[in-house]
Amino acid sequence: MPELDNLNPNRPNLCASLRWKGLFYPGVAKDPDAQPSNSGYFWCLHTQNCLGPDGGLAEPGECDKSERGCHKGELPLA
Repeated sequence: MPELDNLNPNRPNLCASLRWKGLFYPGVAKDPDAQPSNSGYFWCLHTQNCLGPDGGLAEPGECDKSERGCHKGELPLA
């Protein structure tokens, strides 16, 4: 399902301003038998909503593009 891949935050060059709930639970062990949440709830640190400062969607499939004027470098992945 390509639309779900757009919501996968495990990708290179992800903007450091993109936020999602899973980002705030770094020490929690993942259950390998549990389905991934991929709820699709992402927001921009600067606008605090689902749109970035450029008016584009704040989601991993869009926030990994360096050519977006609001892109703030790569988010370090754990």
